[in-house]
Amino acid sequence: MKNLEQNNKVPEEIEKKPGMKRREFLIRAAKAGLCMAAASSVGYYFYDPEGPGAFSQQETLVSLPDFSLSDKSPVMAIVRGTGDRNKSLDMAIKAMGGMETFIKKGDKVLIKVNAAFASPPSLSATTHPDLVSETVRLCYSAGALSVVVTDNPINDPATCFYLTGIEKAALSQGGRVILPREALFKPTTVTGAKLIRNWPLLYGPFDGITKLIGLAPIKDHHRSGASMTMKNWYGLLGGRRNIFHQDVHGVIEELAMMVSPTLVILDGTWTMMSNGPTGGSLSDLKQTHTMIVSTDQVAADSYGATLLGKSPENLPHILKAEAQGIGTADFNSINPIRINAG
Repeated sequence: MKNLEQNNKVPEEIEKKPGMKRREFLIRAAKAGLCMAAASSVGYYFYDPEGPGAFSQQETLVSLPDFSLSDKSPVMAIVRGTGDRNKSLDMAIKAMGGMETFIKKGDKVLIKVNAAFASPPSLSATTHPDLVSETVRLCYSAGALSVVVTDNPINDPATCFYLTGIEKAALSQGGRVILPREALFKPTTVTGAKLIRNWPLLYGPFDGITKLIGLAPIKDHHRSGASMTMKNWYGLLGGRRNIFHQDVHGVIEELAMMVSPTLVILDGTWTMMSNGPTGGSLSDLKQTHTMIVSTDQVAADSYGATLLGKSPENLPHILKAEAQGIGTADFNSINPIRINAG
């Protein structure tokens, strides 16, 4: 069973060519029929409403612990006016009481980045390496014992982490990068979920982890309308996760049900306004000079949507997550700290 996404090719239809003997044609047609039947079986296998069936019934289901600071009210900081990602992040974290408010001495931290595509940082399709290095540095400064950086990219993982600059950035501050491999996936079922059931979860990197930080860019997305902090958890799934595109807002809702982070950092220094989530041209981007840091992932995405010229009403997954009690779409209700650095 391979947990990384893969594309199954359906055999091309065999046509009877001039001069082909009847016996030869029948043999080829029979072989094609078997291949198509096999392909159909694979399709049914992965569309099973009970899950992908990738794990035996004997394998124990796992679930992620709650990494949130449940004893504290949600907090949020919005910094605008600076094009310097590290400066914006530092100002936001300081306004929220410093990283030591969230990371304690001895904590083992996991940073979930968006390293989905093998593209350079300038295209803003992935988490910017400057934010990776600064977040790792801040965690260690607050007393973290270890910091792990991970994701399950759509493209080749090693290439993605290299070309995005994320690997180098993490290592430069003493972080550890964990690339996905089959042994690191375990089956999970999200309580109350219809989609994420007996599904491969990138669980290995969470071994011993006590705090979780989500680190994502703000992007247009051709299916979900936006890719931000909640959509970022998609990279924790393995298997044929592209089948979830049939109900993309539903799966983002379930991802938010699955993951309770300590902190989310949403980068709107440059916002991908069109052709998301991959982009590919600087013309897809708009300089929006904004950094959002929050303990409420729903509120963070709700504010992030405004940089795309959208609202929660345009992005059903935000309202779905709010309905689950995960956070609030009314970010003003948690009195965000607003800093104009311009």
